[in-house]
Amino acid sequence: MQRRIVSLWFPRLAAERSLRARPVDAPFALSVFDRNSERIHDLSPSAENAGLQRGMTLVHARSFCPDLLTRPADPVADQRFLGLIARWATRYCPWVGLDGRDGLFLDITGSDHLMGGEAPLLDDIRTRLARAGLTARLGLADTPGAAWALARFAEGIAPPGELLSRIGPLPLTALRLPDPACTALERLGIATVSQLHNLPRATVARRFDRDVLFRLDQALGDSPEQISPLKEEQSFAVRITLPDPIGLIDDVMAASRRLAEHLCDRLEAAQKGARLLRLTFRRVDREDHAVELKLARPMRDAERILALFERGVEKVDAGYGIDMIRLEALELEALGLRQLDRAEGREKDSLADLITQLGNRVGLENILRFEPVESHIPERSFKLVPAAYSTPATAWPYARPRPLRLFPPEPILARGSEPPSRFRWRGRALTTFETEGPERIAPAWWEDNESWAHGLRDYWRVATVQGQRLWLFHTPQHPAWFVQGEFG
Repeated sequence: MQRRIVSLWFPRLAAERSLRARPVDAPFALSVFDRNSERIHDLSPSAENAGLQRGMTLVHARSFCPDLLTRPADPVADQRFLGLIARWATRYCPWVGLDGRDGLFLDITGSDHLMGGEAPLLDDIRTRLARAGLTARLGLADTPGAAWALARFAEGIAPPGELLSRIGPLPLTALRLPDPACTALERLGIATVSQLHNLPRATVARRFDRDVLFRLDQALGDSPEQISPLKEEQSFAVRITLPDPIGLIDDVMAASRRLAEHLCDRLEAAQKGARLLRLTFRRVDREDHAVELKLARPMRDAERILALFERGVEKVDAGYGIDMIRLEALELEALGLRQLDRAEGREKDSLADLITQLGNRVGLENILRFEPVESHIPERSFKLVPAAYSTPATAWPYARPRPLRLFPPEPILARGSEPPSRFRWRGRALTTFETEGPERIAPAWWEDNESWAHGLRDYWRVATVQGQRLWLFHTPQHPAWFVQGEFG
């Protein structure tokens, strides 16, 4: 069976995607920052009719068209949109691949008869895309290279076996050759594909890069060119459609339990855990209510997930009844198989569940924990990090003990280099019972530390008769005593 390829080219994909989301009734363009200035990335037909071109600076463009409206380009969103179009294109054939950032290849071999032939198939594609507000140029040929050339330079269909007759009159750029190669050939009077094909191959191979003949052979079918189909992303979403609407919380939770168990089975098979889950309820009046759950740890335990969802589900207004429930994992992380002690696993799980419950009220990023930092400066020996996105350290990276509570140095009245036997701190009279030290700590002179710019500190661990266990230090260069921490 003769292979047949469709090339779909979207000359204004970025602009039309943006206009589909937010239409405007004026000349429109998307801009990018390039070569130290804002330049036009893509534009609408009305802007092009006003004399604007891609690559033109916005300052120059507005001198031609003062009422030009612009937005910043979003290449990531454009690629995501192209992927959605590729998924839609599988209605015509199962083999669809991306062609750069603005095109698709469709291998319709053996599937065109389902639409009544090749011409009706192209008409249907063009009509449906136009209805969606997208401009598309289509080419159909035996090879991806020839279809690409037709889509961009002579939209239409090349009958089987008639590649050269259709693409022969086209310019050299139709072969996807780089500009320097096209310029070098044009200087020799070679301007079309037919003229290049008529040259002796040995001469072309000797004088030009091998890509010139390679692209020519690809377009004419003498060298194979494969289409890489889009990799189908695994979806972690499940739903249940109910024959009769439900509204009782017990019924809703029972249906949600079935979804959670099914989703967790799929997550376990993929060795992944969910970080963000969304439970959507569709009422009989077609209004949707969604409950999102951000997890402090990646999870695939259906019972725990359901318990964490319960508070949000109770607030859902069922109206006249719910007839569809959908559960989807929006953010995933790798979560391999591991064996845990029962008591240890239960303790860690309960802490993660507590962080999850609090985080969904105040935000996971607002629940913090201390994390040790390798610095001998006490004020720099820790940092605050979100508890949900970090793991607790197994041990503090210091051989000498550090106080549980650390605060800015507070002066006390004392003399001498030894800890005072009696002193007042925070309005209380304290008597020293036991001391241990000193531990001399020097500042990091190579850093700009405003809280400790110079000098030495001799730290002592002091236990008092009244029960306080304090961390005191003495500054020998300017004799004075301070309290900076309190042990547990």
